[in-house]
Amino acid sequence: MAQAVEEWYKQMPIITRSYLTAAIVTTIGCSLEIISPYNLYLNPRLIFKQYQLWRLVTNFLYFRKMDLDFLFHMFFLARYCKLLEENSFRGRTADFFYMLLFGSTVLTGIVLIGGMVPYVSESFAKIIFLSNSLTFMMVYVWSKQNPFIHMSFLGLFTFTAAYLPWVSKIIIFHS
Repeated sequence: MAQAVEEWYKQMPIITRSYLTAAIVTTIGCSLEIISPYNLYLNPRLIFKQYQLWRLVTNFLYFRKMDLDFLFHMFFLARYCKLLEENSFRGRTADFFYMLLFGSTVLTGIVLIGGMVPYVSESFAKIIFLSNSLTFMMVYVWSKQNPFIHMSFLGLFTFTAAYLPWVSKIIIFHS
């Protein structure tokens, strides 16, 4: 069994493996209180006034509690990030990295700019970790590139991949 997991991990593309490893290590580190989530969250004041630039990256690595929600996000990350990197971006690892970088930048920009808009800033101020959003971005991109693939949820109902982002949201919100 351990050999199969090790082989699966080694066969994973480099960007997917790196992001998955960093996310798991960060979340476990916070769960074991080795790392404090207060040093990871997205805080514009600390980023721009105290130059804590690592927060621009670390807020994408922490998935809060290690529960069923965490496992679903790791599944979506391992599966759809891997499928994107192996299929849609085959032989173009740098392009895949830049897609993730672009998505991360857009998500961060939306939160930072949204935090400055009156009447909207209250809800944007509550968004301090964007890891879930980046995972859903990858699921969304994969589903848009493969809209006609038939999928099944636990054998209960079938749907096409075009509806995967909504099905995954329902699964995670009710877990």
